[in-house]
Amino acid sequence: MNKKNLNAKNSKGKLTRRSFLGTTATAAAAFTILPRYVLGGKGYTAPSDIINVAGIGVGSQGGGDIQQICTPDVPIVRPQRNFDGSPMTKEQIAAREARMAEMMKRNPPPGGRPGANTNATVQMGDAGKTPIKLANIYALCDVDSEYAGYIFKGYPKAKIYSDWRELLDKEKSIDAVLIGTPDHNHAMIAAAFMRAKKHVYLEKPMAKTIVEVRKLAEIAKETGVVTQMGNQGHATEGTRKTVEWVQSGVIGKIKEVQLSTNRPMGFWPQGDIKRPDGMPVPQNLNYDVWLGPAPEKPYNPKALHFNWRGLWDYGTGAMGDMGAHIFDAPIWALNLGMPTKIQATSAPYSSDYMPLCEVVTYEFPARGDMPAVTVTWCDGGLRPPRPEGLEAGRAMKDATYYGEKGIITHGSHGAMPELIPANADFKGPDAWLPRTGNIFEDWIGAIKAGKKSCNDFSISSKLTEIMLLTNIAVKHQLDNITLEYDAANMKITNLPDANSLFHYEYRKGWSL
Repeated sequence: MNKKNLNAKNSKGKLTRRSFLGTTATAAAAFTILPRYVLGGKGYTAPSDIINVAGIGVGSQGGGDIQQICTPDVPIVRPQRNFDGSPMTKEQIAAREARMAEMMKRNPPPGGRPGANTNATVQMGDAGKTPIKLANIYALCDVDSEYAGYIFKGYPKAKIYSDWRELLDKEKSIDAVLIGTPDHNHAMIAAAFMRAKKHVYLEKPMAKTIVEVRKLAEIAKETGVVTQMGNQGHATEGTRKTVEWVQSGVIGKIKEVQLSTNRPMGFWPQGDIKRPDGMPVPQNLNYDVWLGPAPEKPYNPKALHFNWRGLWDYGTGAMGDMGAHIFDAPIWALNLGMPTKIQATSAPYSSDYMPLCEVVTYEFPARGDMPAVTVTWCDGGLRPPRPEGLEAGRAMKDATYYGEKGIITHGSHGAMPELIPANADFKGPDAWLPRTGNIFEDWIGAIKAGKKSCNDFSISSKLTEIMLLTNIAVKHQLDNITLEYDAANMKITNLPDANSLFHYEYRKGWSL
């Protein structure tokens, strides 16, 4: 379609902004909108292709994500809070700063100063001094008007809701939604918006159960909307470099990978503990919507906000929080499918809370000329054995690949891949994977260009399913058996009882 014909079509009102953004795949076949960085440099967006985005669950991570899409109209000062949402005292702030200083001293960032790691992705707060306008923040929704109030104030033009269902019903002008709610609400919200033909950015993990993950991937394929899971590391230079090193054979064939994180240690409660007693629900909280499909349980602020991650009813634990950031690069680099065997051991846990630490082993079969791979995951501050050749005083990173010709290691989000032992002369193979900008630029750019994002649900569903198998193995560790997984039929073949954990019964009134 040439410019003359396009103008004529627009003049007749047949190619509206709504029809264009709602049918990106069809539009892409006719023409392509060049990325903003090609048209006018960083921060440029043509006025005719602004996308209206709604943010749901914006009091914490979701609020940071929103700021990566559009700089607030009013400068934001994020309240300093404890993980249960309560304001920090001066003493607590001082204690936290002291802990951070000690952590920095023990494990300084590359270059010896904060901000030196160019592979790190900004996840929270101010995205930088250069204004960002990838899209328009059209509406904001959060069940807690007080907890998310600082974000609401930053976008005074946005329409405000406490129930995402009301937003979906009333706001027909939104084109896309960013979802930053607790894990147990991910699938319900994402499914509803995809069915309404809205593009979806969904924080990691995609969902709480494997049934939900597969359903979201199915709906995304059926509707053709542009989806993205928010593990920011998938779009970083470090992750792409790791994939290029591994697939170029820098360390030869790889048979073992070791992964670890300190979460939940010092971040949120887990272990053999009881759920806090119920309390009256404050007026600023829409608790029914916060619970969503989860079981009816009494309210307590210590079970909400960041602390929900460690509760079986709502979160997916350390793996759900950090697995996407650490497991992603190995899955991509080694072209891993589903594991055929999985086994876990952990510290004690309760009927309410997940264990404080765990070690989980996954067996992946051979793929073409790639040999079978054993992946070990440690969390709660546990670390696998130090690699032979790792220099004294050099800290272990979050991921270590053992090849027949050497060892590669990198941090969370694929950051700073390096060799063990260190080799200052090593340059690595030439870059051959496309660089797509950060995860938010990639998602918005994919919507405008009518193509898949770099980490759309067809990709991220596989990663999430592997992550969620972890908690199934943890809950069945006392059966003293290595679980055998038939991914094609979504079942544990040697322990039928484990199959009940692939999903759960939703609270009355909620359905996927």
